[in-house]
Amino acid sequence: LADVVVVTSDNPRGEDPEAIVAAILEGVAAERAEGADHIIIDRREAITTAIEQSRAGDVVVIAGKGHETGQAFADHTAPFDDREVARAALKDGGWTEAC
Repeated sequence: LADVVVVTSDNPRGEDPEAIVAAILEGVAAERAEGADHIIIDRREAITTAIEQSRAGDVVVIAGKGHETGQAFADHTAPFDDREVARAALKDGGWTEAC
């Protein structure tokens, strides 16, 4: 099990991102220690937070978007690349090796 879980939105399209996150957390809440989960709807902030909280030897898994370079909302698609966000957070955090 993970020590910390950060749950965020992927492509909410017309759905309420907070409702999606709440449904995800219902499935894991019984197995998690209180306070170990973070709900951060803004995907950029969620990825950055996960990387900022990591330490040497930790594994950060960013799942959901893969190769996609946009985030779909009800009325538009915003440019967004998990890889670019992760690289920037790693660089800002002083990590010298980024994938």
